[in-house]
Amino acid sequence: MSKIDEAVAVLAALGLPHNQQSERSGLTLLALATLGPDDLWANVQRPPLRIWDIMGFMREAHGKDYAANSRETIRRQTIHQFEQARIVDRNLDDAGRPTNSGNTVYMLTEEAADVLKTYGTNAFDDAVKRFVEQFGSLNIAYDRLRETNRIPLLLPDGATVYLSPEHNALRVAIIEEFGPRFAPGAVVLHVGDTAKKHVIFDSGHLAGLGVPITEHDELPDVVLYDPHQQRLFMIEAVTLHGPVSPKRHREFESFLGSCLAERVYEVAFHSCAVFRMSATDTARETEVWIAATQDHMKHFNGPTFLGPYKPQRTG
Repeated sequence: MSKIDEAVAVLAALGLPHNQQSERSGLTLLALATLGPDDLWANVQRPPLRIWDIMGFMREAHGKDYAANSRETIRRQTIHQFEQARIVDRNLDDAGRPTNSGNTVYMLTEEAADVLKTYGTNAFDDAVKRFVEQFGSLNIAYDRLRETNRIPLLLPDGATVYLSPEHNALRVAIIEEFGPRFAPGAVVLHVGDTAKKHVIFDSGHLAGLGVPITEHDELPDVVLYDPHQQRLFMIEAVTLHGPVSPKRHREFESFLGSCLAERVYEVAFHSCAVFRMSATDTARETEVWIAATQDHMKHFNGPTFLGPYKPQRTG
C-alpha cells in the first residue's frame, strides 16, 4: 500500500465522508503532516501551511502537480471538511486574520497528529476510537443532517416515503399535485432520488408492461401508470436532467419499443423562469407542467393534448 493509500485509509477510519476519501485528500493530509512516500507515520509534524504550501509539498514530495486553479477545490472540498472533523485548525497563529487572506494557514490538531503517529501499530484502533468519541464522525454527522432534512412524499395509496433534499421537491410536487390533477388513479411505478437513485422501483409492474427493467437507468425521474386508460406517464423533473429533448424522446421510444402501454411524455419545472431556459430543447408531442401554476399545462405540438402516442419504431 502506498503512502497515499495509507492516508486515505486513515481518513476513512476517522469517519470522513466518501468524497474526502480521495487521493487529493490523502495528499493534503500527508502535506499537513509533512510525510513523504518513505517517511514513517511516527514522524508526523504540524507546521502551519497555506494552501499553496500544501500544493507545493504534493508536487515536490509526491510528484502530484495540481493546477493552480485547484487551490479552491482543495480548500472547499478537503480542508473545510478537515476543519469540521477537527483534523486541522485554521490560523492558530492569528485568530483575527481574514478568512479570505492569502496568508491563511492550516495545521493538524494535536489530537489528529496523535492518531496519525500510531498508524500501522497496535495502538491505532484505540487512538481512532478515542478521537471519534471526542469529536464524532463527520460522515455520520452529514448522514444525520440529510436524514433530518429529508422531504416527505405522500403516495396515492396513503404511504409515505422520504427523499433526500437535493432537487427532490419537484418530484414530490409531481406525485402530490400533478398526479391527482392529470393522472387521477395512477400508480407510482418509479421515483428517482438524487441521493439514492431509486426510492420507488416497481420492477414487477414495469416488467408486466414490457418495460425492460434491466435498463432502468433509462427511466425518467417519475413514472406513473394509469391502469384505466393504460397510459404510462414518463415525467422528467428539470432539476437533474434536461427536458425531454427530441433526442431523449427518440431514445425513450426506442427503449420502450416492447411496452404495452401508450406513453404520455411530461416535463416538469419549478417555475416559468426555469422553463423558459429549456423551452427550445423540449421535444414535440411533449406536455409541460409548471409546479408554480399547478392547474395548467403547456402543449408542445403533436395532434392531441396529453397524448398518448403510439410507439415509433426506430431502425
